Amino acid sequence: MKILVTGGLGFIGSHTVVELQNEGYEVIVVDNLSNTTLDVLDGIQNITGKVPAFEKLDLREKDKVQDFFKRHHDISGVIHFAASKAVGESVENPLLYYENNINALVYILQELQQKPEANFIFSSSCTVYGQAETMPITENASIQTAMSPYGNTKQIGEEIITDTVKVTNINAILLRYFNPIGAHPSTEIGELPIGVPQNLVPFITQTGFGLRKELSVYGDDYPTPDGTAIRDYIHVVDLAKAHVIALQRLLNKKNTSKVEIFNLGTGTGSSVLEVIHTFEKVSGKKLPYKIVGRREGDITSAYANTDKANDVLGWKAQSTLEEAMASAWKWEQKIRK
Repeated sequence: MKILVTGGLGFIGSHTVVELQNEGYEVIVVDNLSNTTLDVLDGIQNITGKVPAFEKLDLREKDKVQDFFKRHHDISGVIHFAASKAVGESVENPLLYYENNINALVYILQELQQKPEANFIFSSSCTVYGQAETMPITENASIQTAMSPYGNTKQIGEEIITDTVKVTNINAILLRYFNPIGAHPSTEIGELPIGVPQNLVPFITQTGFGLRKELSVYGDDYPTPDGTAIRDYIHVVDLAKAHVIALQRLLNKKNTSKVEIFNLGTGTGSSVLEVIHTFEKVSGKKLPYKIVGRREGDITSAYANTDKANDVLGWKAQSTLEEAMASAWKWEQKIRK
């Protein structure tokens, strides 16, 4: 079966391509290389023994999307990662996020709705919950007003998909993930932020390696045990495996509704300071950091109730925070050699 993975050379996308190829799927990757490099293809090949088909394509170009689906009419499923994903950047440049994250989604769905049958996995986010009222967050938690344009694009994206599946032959699963970290145990692929990292863990590992002078901790006055914000950090390989399981659910027609929603996390919240201390433990290094003001768009706490994914998908995160941080550190050391 041929599976399209958009943004397939990105952080989560590349790990998912590996898991798909390990399961015997024929993968075609589309990526515009805005936040990754072609070297990732070599890493995928080194792990799986096979290089996926690749096309450099900007999904904001509608005619290119149409042409792609004309040439690849035998695609059995789509896993859609391609999107801009930094909360802070989205606050500064909202139109970039609306164009990239909404237009591309619409153009893909327009092509899929012409097929007699289509299976679609959407890379969503726990940001759709905003600051949830209770922890851990279940899939039934109310969708709060988005705290950032990025979060809003995920909310709108989910609404677009939900409206579309009602009147088409598309079946969809929305995967709301929490905070993916780590790298493949082979250290052949991992997180490759271009420029200054927008996420906590690559900033930590770059600081640990000496590329950054110090880490900024955004706020120590949150109503949490140590005053720093709490998130649910999930190993990227665990997350990638969940995408394959979700896709197989659609391909095997096991879904019980046209659109299903699952949280993907560990079910455990860790504060920023806990993540720093975990890095110090696995690396043996003292990490320089300073406390600065809160960052616009950030929430106090978010961690998942994963019962639904555990019970319905039969999936559960396996790796600990220590294991994920150790893999991220191993990856950082490898790419800086």
